[in-house]
This record gives sequence, structure tokens and C-alpha cells, in this order.
Amino acid sequence: MPIDQSLPFKPIQIATLTVSDTRTLETDASGTILAERIEEAGHTLHDRHIVKDDVSAITDLLRRWIADPEVDAIISTGGTGVTGRDVTPEAFHEVMDKEIEGFGELFRWVSFQTIGTSTIQSRALGGVASGTYMFALPGSRGAVKDGWDKILKDQLDSRHKPCNFVDLMPRLTET
Repeated sequence: MPIDQSLPFKPIQIATLTVSDTRTLETDASGTILAERIEEAGHTLHDRHIVKDDVSAITDLLRRWIADPEVDAIISTGGTGVTGRDVTPEAFHEVMDKEIEGFGELFRWVSFQTIGTSTIQSRALGGVASGTYMFALPGSRGAVKDGWDKILKDQLDSRHKPCNFVDLMPRLTET
């Protein structure tokens, strides 16, 4: 979809979360790719954390970021599979007001182009909590690239037409 270059770019503040029992900042390749792409796109990387695969630990951090008026969006990597330790979707559901079903559906369609039917194992999802966007991506480097490059980069660009998430931000908390 086209970017309308005649419109001003509106950078947003994005916090990133890697959900992993084994990664550190030094070994978190997917988190690093995501952070670099966020900044290359012109947005601000507000915060970056790694949290163990634990619902309470994840929801505690999510709630802190959701309550922070400086954070416009949260993007996580990891914990979206189907094993017992994969609990990111459960944590997201504990804090979300609304799910953006189309995000997960589109992510799996995009991912299918790369990894075929293996994409069915992904529980990637998007949502909104108290006016903050939330997106959970799988933890692989390829999934992060697909999620950012083919979906989020455009939807988080205020110049993307016919519509984008940034234009909706002032109305997210309307009742």
C-alpha cells in the first residue's frame, strides 16, 4: 500500500518485550532486529526488556507500559507457540481491552508465504489496552522481520493510506 509522501511522518514511542527463559540482551537477535527496524523507521524505542515465560511477569510489565502515557505501542517477540511454556497470548488477553483479530490472521497469511503450514503453530495477536497498541510476534528472526516489514512498518506509519493505526490513536479511548 502506498505511503503518501506529502503528509508529515508522526513518530510514535514503542516499547519492546522479548519473552524468553534463555535470551539475554546480547543473545536476543530477534529483539535486536525489531529495535533496529523501529528506529530505522523513525520511531522512538521507548524501552526494551526481556522477561521469562511467566504470565505474571509479562502482565506486570505490560501493565506498567500501558499506564505510561509515553508508550504508544508495545511489540513483543516470543512465547506465541503452543507448548506449555508459551504464555504470551494468555498474558496479553489478561490486559487487553480489545483484540485486533485481523493482525493475527494477516500475520499467519504473511508467514505462510515464507514457512508454509508451519505458521499454524503461531498464536501471534494484536490488541489495544487503555489506548496502547499491543502486538505479539513469534520469537524467530524471520517472524519478526515478516511482522514488522510486511505489516507493522506500514500500519504504524501515519502516512500509510488508505488507513493506519496512528491516525486512530487519538480515538482509542473514546466511549
